Amino acid sequence: MAGENKQDTLNLDIPVQEISAPPALSRDVLNAPNLEFYWSLRDLVCSYLPAEKIHYIDKAFELADRAHDGQKRASGEPYITHPLAVATIVAQMHLDVETIQAALLHDTVEDTFINEKDIEKNFGPTVQKIVNGVTKLDKLRFHDYREAQTENFRKMILAMTQDIRVILIKLADRTHNMRTIGSLRPDKRIRIAKETLDVFVPIANRLGISEIKSELEELGMAAMHPMRYRVLKSAVIKARKNRKEIVNNILENIRGRLNEVGIEARVLGREKRVYSIYQKMVHKELQFREIMDVYGFRIIVNDVDTCYRVLGQMHNLFKPRPDGFKDYIAIPKINGYQSLHTSLIGPHGVPIEIQIRTEFMDQMSARGVAAHWSYKEKGSEPTSTTAQKNAQRWINNILDLQQSSASSREFIEGVKNDLYPDTIFVFSPEGKIYDLPSGATPVDFAFAVHTDIGQHCIGARVNHRMFPLSHALESGQTVEIITSPSAQPNAIWLSSVVTPRARSKIRQYLKSLKAQECVLIGRRLLQTSLKGVHLDEIKPEHLSAVLKEFKEPDLNALLIDIALGNILTVIVAKRLSKEIGKKIADEKTLPITGTGGLPYSFAQCCMPIPGDHIIAHISPGKGLVIHNFNCSNIRDMAKDPNKFLDVSWDREVAASMDFQTGLRIELENRQGILSEISNAVDIAGSQIDSINSEIKEGKVYIINLTVTVRDRLHLAGIIRRIKTIPNVIKIFRKR
Repeated sequence: MAGENKQDTLNLDIPVQEISAPPALSRDVLNAPNLEFYWSLRDLVCSYLPAEKIHYIDKAFELADRAHDGQKRASGEPYITHPLAVATIVAQMHLDVETIQAALLHDTVEDTFINEKDIEKNFGPTVQKIVNGVTKLDKLRFHDYREAQTENFRKMILAMTQDIRVILIKLADRTHNMRTIGSLRPDKRIRIAKETLDVFVPIANRLGISEIKSELEELGMAAMHPMRYRVLKSAVIKARKNRKEIVNNILENIRGRLNEVGIEARVLGREKRVYSIYQKMVHKELQFREIMDVYGFRIIVNDVDTCYRVLGQMHNLFKPRPDGFKDYIAIPKINGYQSLHTSLIGPHGVPIEIQIRTEFMDQMSARGVAAHWSYKEKGSEPTSTTAQKNAQRWINNILDLQQSSASSREFIEGVKNDLYPDTIFVFSPEGKIYDLPSGATPVDFAFAVHTDIGQHCIGARVNHRMFPLSHALESGQTVEIITSPSAQPNAIWLSSVVTPRARSKIRQYLKSLKAQECVLIGRRLLQTSLKGVHLDEIKPEHLSAVLKEFKEPDLNALLIDIALGNILTVIVAKRLSKEIGKKIADEKTLPITGTGGLPYSFAQCCMPIPGDHIIAHISPGKGLVIHNFNCSNIRDMAKDPNKFLDVSWDREVAASMDFQTGLRIELENRQGILSEISNAVDIAGSQIDSINSEIKEGKVYIINLTVTVRDRLHLAGIIRRIKTIPNVIKIFRKR
């Protein structure tokens, strides 16, 4: 990817088949109000679609142009330019006729007189379903914007499970919206950019479409942090000019060695993207110079065997770094990405990173799952790639998650969690590789292998040793599942499994249990949580009040919902204990009262300390998470009071303990200022547990501290001391 990458092209470099001359335009198309904007798209589709297919594209354009006639975008351009741009992005991936038609029509149902029946009548049920999947739910009423976005996202994801082309169009739609985001209000730009980075970039990454992912990252950062983006962009361009001679020298060395051994290959210098540089600077706490000092190259060959031959030659030419080799060909990434990566020491000690892949792998890196839907010649089968297989597995997980989720919000949270998997790789005894999200247990592995193995699991051996079913696995381990025909899924597993598949299969089994069995399980779980209070001794009037609150007709119905995981046991136990006026656990030795003796942790987002108004969010599998009452991360969940407990500080117990909280300091950087901050914290009777920095703009730096404090009063004293330090501009608590 040497040289500048234009943001308005995908540059997929896909070979094109020979086709016949395109057909002439019909009279209706010739009379279209915005025909001038259509020519570039038509030329593109004519370059790879057969002539007899082109009139279908013409027909879709004519209807879209007529439907959007008179409409304008925020930039003042005719609205038809947007669906044309979306269709162009889709066509650059060489997708089929139906996808391009749906891209042209994707806004008609939402914004014009055209309805779903019109689209089905003119273009068939497949195009209609794709358009419907892309269309937002604007016609429905929601309580707030977040609820609307949640439902739109849920609808899009579920539509994607029926036809992956829905999300391909949606990604193209978002890409063009981000290219033209400059015409929007600043607050709207930031909101859309954040949504793009949080949702659409992970989806593009999960589907292996790196070209769109990278462009959305760049555009998102430019909209979110324009000053930082401009500064880094300028620095990258300057560094590129300074590096030119070194890069050319290394390129000559690589090409010379490959020519010597008779290996045909394309050798390119890899461009570092601004967003990637920024992320490394923030998360790895590296300076710009440290990142740009590493020189990246890509070697593209014809077949897999040659990849490994080239690897040997590079290790012979340059000195490899210890632990600097990753084989993503033998073990592809979760999105299907394949390549060899190696880190080397080049001429004069220059660090070098080289990627080695085939032409096919290079195309798949750009197109990912979209390759499956690329137009194929008549009679050929769709391309079955690693990306496609992994995407299908992900879609199956989403369907499992939909079946097991109690609400739309829970479903969306599950999907988002699945989009950010820190992946581990484990092996079956036969040597088959399974990728699982970080934190996965042997039970997750068992259900990943087969549902029957998961349902009859009784134990596990990891690296030939017995291993607890609730403990997390690590990459590289060999996992053997021990089964028994009489074994059944255990409700306790729901607290430790992390994969949607395992969770849904366990819940499905629990739902299939007979009502009486559920009653017995629910009773046992509730009785355990009551701790000393016998369920049968609770007076009818107290029980009736609780049943009314949970909208349950009787005790058995309540117990069944507890057994199925629909109601959290701790909530019911707390309400019952409140009714009878009796505590269910001794909490005298805990700094937090009101927990019912359950395990708890402090939320890292707001890091509450004694003196804060606090609340406990009940998280299945995690127990109680203590938040600051005003924490932004729990505002949306506050609509469901059954997921919260009122808790408070035991100041007497807490007085003997230390707590962590975060500080954010804006300052003008100068020599010795970090030492002065550290000294101020020490004088105030505290200590720094962690520290990192980032550049805000210009000479202004941001220092993020995690400090140990006793309470709010102690924290106030620390803040006052830091404020007195010269060049400190602003200091505030992170929450």
